[in-house]
Formats: sequence, C-alpha cells, structure tokens
Amino acid sequence: MEWVDKQTYMEASCPSHFQFDESLVFLKRSDQELLHRVEGRTLYKALTIDNQAVLFSLAEEEGTLILQFLKGNPDKMNRELVADYVTKWFDLNRDIAPFYRLALYDEYLKPLVERYSGLRIVGIPDLFEALVWAIAGQQINLSFAYTLKRRLVEHFGAKIEWEGEAYWLFPQPEILADCTTETLRELQFSSRKAEYILGVAKMMRDGLLQQTELEKKNYQTLKKELLSIRGIGAWTADYVLMKSFRFQNAFPIADAGIHNALKELLGWKPTVEEIASIANNWAGWEAYATMYLWRSNA
Repeated sequence: MEWVDKQTYMEASCPSHFQFDESLVFLKRSDQELLHRVEGRTLYKALTIDNQAVLFSLAEEEGTLILQFLKGNPDKMNRELVADYVTKWFDLNRDIAPFYRLALYDEYLKPLVERYSGLRIVGIPDLFEALVWAIAGQQINLSFAYTLKRRLVEHFGAKIEWEGEAYWLFPQPEILADCTTETLRELQFSSRKAEYILGVAKMMRDGLLQQTELEKKNYQTLKKELLSIRGIGAWTADYVLMKSFRFQNAFPIADAGIHNALKELLGWKPTVEEIASIANNWAGWEAYATMYLWRSNA
C-alpha cells in the first residue's frame, strides 16, 4: 500500500477486492462505540501516535482513500505512522484474491463473498486495546461488551474536542497499570476480568509484552506465548492473533458469532467438531472466513 503525502492529507489507491463501504457497515454495528465515528461515508478516528494525540478522517472517492489530518499537526514521520495504522486497520496490504478463489468453491462462503464483496478484516492494530477488548468480551454478549468498553474509555481515556464533538482515545497501559480491581469492579467488570486486564496493563508497562517484538514471531509460537498469560485462553488468543497481528489462519472457533452465523446458514447449530470439519476447506484463510461469518450475523 503506497500512500502519497500531501502534508495536510495523504492518499492511496484502494487495493483490489476492497470496498470501503463494507468496512463502514461493520464499524457501525454498535451505537455505543466511541473510539471512532462514522458520518455518511466518512470515518473519524482519534489516535495516540508517538505520545501525540491526532484526529483524522478517512474517506474514499473514486477508488482513492483520502486520509485527512484534522487536529494534532503530525510531522512527516507521524503522518506515515497514521497511514500505517490505517493500512493495518483494514488489512490493505494483503492479496486476498486466493481467498476469493477458495470461497467460490465453498458452499458456505460463496454466498457470503458474493453478498459482502470487498470486505476485509477490520482489525485492532493496537495490541493493548485488542487484549482488553477480547478479555472484556469473554462469555458475555456483544452489547454488554461495548458497554464495558465505553465505561472504561470514558473513565480512563483522554479525548480530543473538534467542532463540538468528542473523539476518545483508548487509555494507555500505564494509566490502567496503577488502577485497582475495585475501580474496574465499579464499572461492572468481574473481579477476574479486572485482574486479567490489570495484569496485561502491568506487563505492557513493564516491557514484558512488547508488540514490536511479538510481531516477529510465527503463529504457533505467538499463540503459545499469549496462552501463557493469565486470563488468555484459546478464543482470546486467536481473536487477538486475527485482529491485532493479522494472522489469516487464526480461528477463534468457540466464538458465538461464528456459531450463530453457521446456524443461520445450516438451519441447525453445529458442534465445535462439526465447525472444525467445515473449516478444513478454509485452511490458511480461517480469519477471513470468520470475518465474513461475523458480517452475515451483524
């Protein structure tokens, strides 16, 4: 993905098999979301880059993505970091043509890729945010998970004010590392989830969990390392491997959204073993199959 720097904005040609509008549909799935805002066909996002708060918008016009800097005045290096974030957010560097070829011969994926053509994985590039979101969402419905995230961000996060609107930033690990479980309990996190989140925050603050170092590892090694962290099980690990590290073979097979989507396609609820059998045809592209199943269940 090659971004052209125009100083106040950047632009890049959309890759093949990408429809910006499909990403916006996915990003609008909850009215409780406050880490980004979608207005019409424009996406707004506040981001901490090199300890600087930056507000940007992202839109698409005639096959060109336009990244506009609205507040924060980032220098050239930080503009490039924002563009890199966007590239990772929508997995824009990946050639997904092989996935489309695979899906055309799969009875479950074929109708989904035809219906939602151009959808790519909408990730969570920031590892701490991905871990906290995954832990918060364990064994609860999506609506309550969004409620917990909103409370957490409003309590601990900073915000940028622009044209009468507030744009929130996800709290940094250092902020949460010194928090108490009682504070998170007041926000309705369970005691266990509070402990898990604070544990991850402390690991990241102390340099025991560094995203740049973890990104150098392969899928199996990294999954094993994530599973060694208290509070991270198989579903959480694969969710983070998919959304933050962009492993296309990550497969959170126990995910309720996957089960519900397949139930709609099949007419009956499959077991985990049956899902594993179905997913044999998706080998190497399980994360993309997951994304399309989620989209069908939105």
